Amino acid sequence: MKVGLYFGTFNPIHVGHLIIANHMAEFSDLDQVWMVVTPHNPLKKKSTLLEDHHRLEMVFLATEEYPKLKPSDIEFKLPQPNYTVTTLAYLQEKFPNHEFSLIMGEDNLNSFHKWKNYDVILENHEIYVYPRISTEIISSEFVNHPKIHIIDAPIVEISSTKIRESIKNGKNAKPLLPEKVWDYIDHNLFYKK
Repeated sequence: MKVGLYFGTFNPIHVGHLIIANHMAEFSDLDQVWMVVTPHNPLKKKSTLLEDHHRLEMVFLATEEYPKLKPSDIEFKLPQPNYTVTTLAYLQEKFPNHEFSLIMGEDNLNSFHKWKNYDVILENHEIYVYPRISTEIISSEFVNHPKIHIIDAPIVEISSTKIRESIKNGKNAKPLLPEKVWDYIDHNLFYKK
């Protein structure tokens, strides 16, 4: 099985995340997309980051009607701080019959060369890139790389930060969130302060 890994804090997961993940699952050769919830980094200030289990629950609620999208807490089990290369090695060992690829925005591809052991990742895994509004030009090292696939996905500019700010300021952010996620946030009074 070919699995695309879509990493994020998903604080909260919103319709933009679902549009990208579903597009990758439906319009590429990936069989599934796992939404990998990134745990809170203990070395960073927590600020508005909800606890891991709440963010995982929101991803579960958002994806339960999409059979090709799966929530994943795999990084919760790994030592922190964690690197993508470590997660990939762990997953490959745990699921030897799966082929894991990364899903990332074009903006992340531009800084990919700064990732720990990025060359090892590229040697062993494919990368599926979705477009972002950006003036940066993709590095020539990555433009025609056989393991990097630029996917013609919708450009979605919805920000979890803006959603949190909207909720805090009493604005209606409901259209930007899956209904069950909105209900969960509203019920628990998240992001109000």
